[in-house]
Amino acid sequence: MRRREFLKLSGSVCLLAPFSSCVGSARELLPEIEITRVVGFDLNCQRNKVAGKNAVKDVHGSHARDQMIRVYTNAGLDGIGHCRVNERTAGRILGKNLKELYDIENNTMTGALGAGTMALWDLAGKVIGKPVYELLGAKGSKNVPVYDGSIYFADLLPKYEDNWQDRFRQEIDMGMKLGHRAFKVKIGRGHKWMPWDAGYARDKEVLEVIRRHAGPKVIIGVDSNNGYTLEKAKQLLLDMPDYNFAFMEEMFPETVEQCLEFKDFIKRHGWKTLVADGESGREVEFYEPFINARAVDVCQADMRQFGVDGIMTVAGLCKEKNILVAPHNWGSLIGYYMQLQVGRAIGNFYRAEQDPVSTEVIVAEGYTIKDGYATVPAVPGFGLTVNEEKFASEVKVRFDLKA
Repeated sequence: MRRREFLKLSGSVCLLAPFSSCVGSARELLPEIEITRVVGFDLNCQRNKVAGKNAVKDVHGSHARDQMIRVYTNAGLDGIGHCRVNERTAGRILGKNLKELYDIENNTMTGALGAGTMALWDLAGKVIGKPVYELLGAKGSKNVPVYDGSIYFADLLPKYEDNWQDRFRQEIDMGMKLGHRAFKVKIGRGHKWMPWDAGYARDKEVLEVIRRHAGPKVIIGVDSNNGYTLEKAKQLLLDMPDYNFAFMEEMFPETVEQCLEFKDFIKRHGWKTLVADGESGREVEFYEPFINARAVDVCQADMRQFGVDGIMTVAGLCKEKNILVAPHNWGSLIGYYMQLQVGRAIGNFYRAEQDPVSTEVIVAEGYTIKDGYATVPAVPGFGLTVNEEKFASEVKVRFDLKA
């Protein structure tokens, strides 16, 4: 953004601040703001290490990518966010007034972008003068609990195969340095990459190395990407009864019946481990039988798949059954910020998943991690700004549409 545009935006936010008290009132109280330009682009990010295999996929590498849009208006305000729609679909919001897209009474975004409404929420927050989490309810904790989701199969990377124990210690140290006090560890080597018995033994070895190094107070959960079966998941708990698993995610292909059996098994043995699942769902309806039966303790609908509106819908259904929400968010920097805003917005949020990726294109002042909790800036919208110089030199623009 050029300096002149930035100053204009800053002044507009100040002038529009009185609307911050009108979130629950009629849409007529919103000013007339028209979308005049939509830019679609790819945001490439660098991971702080090479993420290895998981139970089903090969090496994940050192890069991640978010598909994004920037939405410009005739008021000098703009919004930025994740959005996967194509050029033709994005063009359908050109010329639209924010009033047409933001349904204040139901507190949802409408229109052609589907789940990709983050930029519209960002824009609405700037117009009204509120952080997105306040628009969504502000019922969550002031600081949002987070975990490092990047502990993959480093032992199966050729570089570390002879010193994999040290590598896992290093990766835990890397996460601790970032401020984490909770980690998700990938397991399931025997599903695809090793004979089952050898892979299962390695899973346990890795978990033991990590627990000894991290200590008893660090929170550790596991994720097998459906690489175990129900019986094998039970066996892991029996073999490591004092490990204090915080959660077990996607331990087997989810069915309501098996998830309920797993929860009952955990309860009968007196463990506090939470059963987490749901990243593979693509529609809200997928979760309804699991939620209605309370078959999971933590629902993990994917942050980018569902977007702000979809996750809020799932969270509302979960709240009625006292189920926690922890949106899945691997391979996305922008999804992490979406999670944190949702975490500040709802009272049944469990933890945000961080994939440690970064970029110089997006500036996220006020987002920090300390002692396992993330801060969220109390500024309008998502609080993300664009480094225009880096945007011009590093970003691949997919389309640039003007009204």
